[in-house]
Amino acid sequence: MAETSEEVAVLVQRVVKDITNAFRRNPHIIDRCHMYPAASKPRLYHCMEREHRSSICKMRKNQQRRLLGRKELILSGTLNPIKDLHLGKLALTKFPKSPETWIHRRWVLQQLIQETSLPSFMTKGNLGTIPTERAQRLIQEEMEVCGEAAGRYPSNYNAWSHRIWVLQHLAKLDVKILLDELSSTKHWASMHVSDHSGFHYRQFLLKSLISQTVIDSSVMEQNPLRSEPALVLPKDEEAAVSTEEPRINLHHLLEEEVEFSTDLIDSYPGHETLWCHRRHIFYLQHHLNGSQLSQAMEVDGLNDSSKQGYSQETKRLKRTPAPDSLGLEMEHRFIDQILSTCRNVEQARFASAYRKWLVTLSQ
Repeated sequence: MAETSEEVAVLVQRVVKDITNAFRRNPHIIDRCHMYPAASKPRLYHCMEREHRSSICKMRKNQQRRLLGRKELILSGTLNPIKDLHLGKLALTKFPKSPETWIHRRWVLQQLIQETSLPSFMTKGNLGTIPTERAQRLIQEEMEVCGEAAGRYPSNYNAWSHRIWVLQHLAKLDVKILLDELSSTKHWASMHVSDHSGFHYRQFLLKSLISQTVIDSSVMEQNPLRSEPALVLPKDEEAAVSTEEPRINLHHLLEEEVEFSTDLIDSYPGHETLWCHRRHIFYLQHHLNGSQLSQAMEVDGLNDSSKQGYSQETKRLKRTPAPDSLGLEMEHRFIDQILSTCRNVEQARFASAYRKWLVTLSQ
């Protein structure tokens, strides 16, 4: 790297000034620190003291020992797991991203799940299992804790991962809870348009709803009697309210999410998170339309296989544009509108990248 004598002189002055200021801030770092040149910036940075590094390691070891001691107290019955959860909630207000705290919290919840005296789920006839009142309280409490931690630390991956874990292990991917979560996190996502973890959580909710709907449909095909309670209302109206399984319109859910994405992209231009989220939603639409169309073709072929390879309904499906092609056309129109009106360079770059991705998807 060629430098003039004047540039070298200025560089030396800056380096000496940085070292002098470092020694003034802490005179005791002499003979106890290391310095290394930074390739990206023309200055020297001093590393933290060895004592400081060792103190951090000791703090982490002490935290792990405290958590281990709390586990022993819970296993011995000395410490109430619910009280330990309250203590962990308090700790997360100060350290919302602490991995050890979140891991310990999941361990405590597993202990509560394993208690045989108070099961987390109860059977409701042909509707499967639903969370008990106690499990619902735990789930609600965990959602609040995760929401508060996510608000205190941006892109708090640990908090959102814990929230997913709660849905998988505590809520057992209950459809009603998934729908409630999709609705309750909508406002949060609109206020944190750069939070990848928050939008990834919404993507997980939609994928889980699609998976649960596919599973329920396959079960109903294998056991037609399972669908009868959904058609005949129970005698007890209160039981009907508590046991009725919510009906899911997947296409409507995905269309609502696309509209939500459109509003955010128009209102907050230049945020890559929003474009990544839209790409994922359209990917879900693409595969959902493709799978349902193939299922319809297979059913038509089975109904009329003795006469022809395809039925009149199959001919109609071939003449009608596939929903996926209509969706692609709408997405391209949306991109054209963005590129023709936006003045944000980043917005135009993200829109162009999205268009290239759509082309590869349709090939």
